[in-house]
Amino acid sequence: MSREQQDLLSRAALGVFRLNGQFLSVADELARPAGLTAAWWQVLGAVLPEPLSVAGVARVMGITRQSVQRVADLLVGKGLAEYVPNPAHRRAKLLAATPAGRAAIAEIEPGHASLAARLAEALGEEGFAEAVRVLEQLSGALDHLAAAPEADAAPGAVTEP
Repeated sequence: MSREQQDLLSRAALGVFRLNGQFLSVADELARPAGLTAAWWQVLGAVLPEPLSVAGVARVMGITRQSVQRVADLLVGKGLAEYVPNPAHRRAKLLAATPAGRAAIAEIEPGHASLAARLAEALGEEGFAEAVRVLEQLSGALDHLAAAPEADAAPGAVTEP
């Protein structure tokens, strides 16, 4: 690995860490009027399309199962989510949003839409789409590298995500 590659990796990591902090701050601000936190919003958002197991939510979000379990239990305790039977696994119940959880997420929608419009204006529609594409590509490449141990890669080999 060249020094330039190491610098690029460091800059990418620092940029993503900063971006994560910025997104969490904005998410907390958007979610607060609905009585949610950014973490609660993330977990509820993951189960809006369909109920998922806690492990499934963790995979989608890229965080630990224990972190999701803690938030899921809080959401259930607040009546914003519920555990429902999992036809594929008797012991691992699915987490589903309740009507109250869906209503809380709907409360966030206007602020979310406004932020999306402001970002699109600041970056331009194409620039916004390109930024998302590059972030998804970087995430996919890291997933690929995590699945393929370094010992399996031939020296100097180029791998595509």
